Amino acid sequence: MTAVDLHAADVSSAPVIEGRGPWQLAWARLRHDRVAVACMVFIVLLVLVAALARPISMLVGYSPTDQDRTGGISPDGLPMPPSVHHWLGTDNLGRDILVRIVYGSQVSLAVGVGAAVVAVLVGVVVGMCAGYLGPTVDSVLARLMDVVLSFPFLLFAIALVTVAGPSELIEVAVIAFFSWAAVGRIVRGQTLAIREKEYVEAARSLGAGPLRIMLVDVLPNLVAPVVVYTTLLIPVSIVFESTLSYLGVGIIPPTPSWGNMISDAQSYYQVAWWFLLFPGLALILTTLAFNLLGDSVRDALDPRFAGRS
Repeated sequence: MTAVDLHAADVSSAPVIEGRGPWQLAWARLRHDRVAVACMVFIVLLVLVAALARPISMLVGYSPTDQDRTGGISPDGLPMPPSVHHWLGTDNLGRDILVRIVYGSQVSLAVGVGAAVVAVLVGVVVGMCAGYLGPTVDSVLARLMDVVLSFPFLLFAIALVTVAGPSELIEVAVIAFFSWAAVGRIVRGQTLAIREKEYVEAARSLGAGPLRIMLVDVLPNLVAPVVVYTTLLIPVSIVFESTLSYLGVGIIPPTPSWGNMISDAQSYYQVAWWFLLFPGLALILTTLAFNLLGDSVRDALDPRFAGRS
């Protein structure tokens, strides 16, 4: 065998190196992050619990509004502790806390994800327009974002709910209204940097219009920061929803929400610890999982952040 044949054999037996895109590299980093995997598992389980709320309530034997007047209230009129009949105990009206937490997860996820998606969509559109369409448009939209960020959140929410009436749709609208400006600021800053890149200048010199450049050249480069901010905005929206429900201007009882459950439990925390603990724990674990996942997604999409707090 000649030297040429040996070289050809070595080349043919060498492992094939496949190129991987940035999203493939980010997913490889993310799935090797134990914290991110644990958070994703928790979030998937939470989504399944919310989707299977009705079968779970049938398994437990109570709906979120059923009052167990025989085994759910003590002779003193106090909530009952966890037992084989009520795994997480009952509230002040004898309702099963486990079932109400499960149904409350539907509200938190629907409002949190819905408000985050609406806020991101509005923020991306406004931010791109402000960053690309010139100083006049930028000045007007930047001042608009400053005005939105200066609104007092709770006062505005209470006033709007008083006029329009509390509902999930109103909550989504209020939370999205107070969140899109922060997204718009981030997108505006990224767009101002991207518009000076060589490929944008090349597209402009070839006759591409502003709309095409924003959709084809600018928007794909905004996906990574937008994805990161979306994962971090969802827990903020969930906390906003719980705050509104806690203050009585969110979800109307008897529909369960983690916020109104915590509000109902504040008078019983000394005699019924489970009444306050389990809804609060559900809220804390959910927001923590989304926040930690957002940090991991940021690290995966931009390894320069890895190892930073």
